[in-house]
Amino acid sequence: MSTRTSPVLRKRRLGRRLRQMRERARMSLEEASARLDTTRSSLSRIEKGESRADVHLVRSMMDLYDHYDADLLDLARAAKRKGWWHAYGIKDRGYIGMETEAVEVLTSQLVYVPGLLQTEDYMRAVFASGSVRRTPDELENQVHARLYRQERLRDEESPLGLTAIVDESALRRPLGGPTAMRAQLRHLVEAAQLPSVTLQVLPYTPKAHSGLEGAFTILRFADLEDPDLLYAEYPTGAIHVEKPDELRAVMLVLNQLRSEALTPEDSVAFIETVATQM
Repeated sequence: MSTRTSPVLRKRRLGRRLRQMRERARMSLEEASARLDTTRSSLSRIEKGESRADVHLVRSMMDLYDHYDADLLDLARAAKRKGWWHAYGIKDRGYIGMETEAVEVLTSQLVYVPGLLQTEDYMRAVFASGSVRRTPDELENQVHARLYRQERLRDEESPLGLTAIVDESALRRPLGGPTAMRAQLRHLVEAAQLPSVTLQVLPYTPKAHSGLEGAFTILRFADLEDPDLLYAEYPTGAIHVEKPDELRAVMLVLNQLRSEALTPEDSVAFIETVATQM
């Protein structure tokens, strides 16, 4: 499989470098935005990777900050390209674009089986039950895009590591019906054998665990320049967090959940038992 690149990651990387360049020039956002003939909020969004700076603006910034870096122009051009998901009619808000170049996904899930481990029938049930209404074509595009993302778990050239903590409730909720759910559980058992996948189950206990506060995902990247990213969904959207202190706190939660969960070996046996009861 050819290496996949993401304009979303390029946009964030460009913004971070532009902010560093401005800070080295000892200019405030207010001063720089005024001299670039733009607003403070617009420049701030560019530096956060929320908006894209074109090549002409990047050249103006290099002139203003008195620093030339040809790599920034290449990043600006790369950030302009459309991501692979556009072919599926998907308007990504950031997660797919970031996952595309991640090397590791760490996730804790309460309600659903993680998307990277879902079967096609299970996906359809998830998409059909969501609050977003989709046309049949849109649903098919979502399914095919998710299947495409899953290919990286088996990719020899650019594998994606996945560590998934799944609450028992997600395994016992028969989305798509008992037959589809049994197939989903069998698929989890098979996927757990992949060298790229670590799957652990959090069984029911009388004691509450910290994962009950909500599902979350952490993305990690090969380039140390790209910080880890925390992603958490809520009913009307999602948040993306890069703050080191918040990421450290969430990693403590994840490690605690891993210690409370069944071992990967016991988790497979547990899933097999649930499948026979479905």
